[in-house]
Amino acid sequence: MHSTLAFVRDAQADRADRTDRLVTHRSANRLADDPSIADFRADRIAGDTNARSLADLPSAQSGAAARVDGAFDTLEYLVGVNLARLRAERQFSLDALARASGVSRAMLAQVESARSVPSIKVLCKVAAALKVSVSAFLRRHAVSGFEHLPADRASRRVSADGRYSARALYPEDGPAAAEFHELRIAPLHTEPGTRRAPGTTVNLVVSEGTLEVSVHDRRQLLATGDAIVFDADQPHSLRNPGDTEARVFRVTLNAETPPRWAVPLAGEIRNAGDTRPAASVQPI
Repeated sequence: MHSTLAFVRDAQADRADRTDRLVTHRSANRLADDPSIADFRADRIAGDTNARSLADLPSAQSGAAARVDGAFDTLEYLVGVNLARLRAERQFSLDALARASGVSRAMLAQVESARSVPSIKVLCKVAAALKVSVSAFLRRHAVSGFEHLPADRASRRVSADGRYSARALYPEDGPAAAEFHELRIAPLHTEPGTRRAPGTTVNLVVSEGTLEVSVHDRRQLLATGDAIVFDADQPHSLRNPGDTEARVFRVTLNAETPPRWAVPLAGEIRNAGDTRPAASVQPI
């Protein structure tokens, strides 16, 4: 007779094999565009361990998005989807990737199904086997591996007089460590810059025309092909001194903002003779 534990293990192995076959035999593009995969990951994050085939997943779509909550759940989902996509693109089975990376098949299956977040050491091993950077597992555009930004649908900010415009060349759906814009400045127009947080750096390169950059009381004239880097927490402005439109590319590296921490009040600090656990310091 089989023990209860044996049946549980058999069911888990069967589910892992079905998922492995589906991920391995689908092309990377189909995997990227298949909403059932995303719903499957979200469902596993919610802790649903019922044996279900991917064909059954559309019935659970309505509640999947609401269940992807919390930073750690999102991280599990992101790493899992990325691993599944990268493995499919390279046509690795779970067993093949386990042999190439030295990471067990069971661990890889848990990561892909968003049941655990691997350590940095494990991620490094898997990344080396897949020939990618560790950061590839943390990309927010994970499902497709890239994000197309058509010029005709790009976000563009235009000044009231229409003589200055900035087009975003990066996804603006959330906070970004770096921002990339295309600027167009009409002849003889001056555009005041927005002062940013200390530690923010701006890098400009002139693609067409000329540009005069003023930082405090210092001015620098840039010709086509010239570049400049300056701290964006200073007063600055951009002026086109020419008689043709200037085209400039701007990269903004945002300052690192460490998390704020809730410091215990004086009355909450444990006395020397108090044996109760000290209050933990939590980010807010």
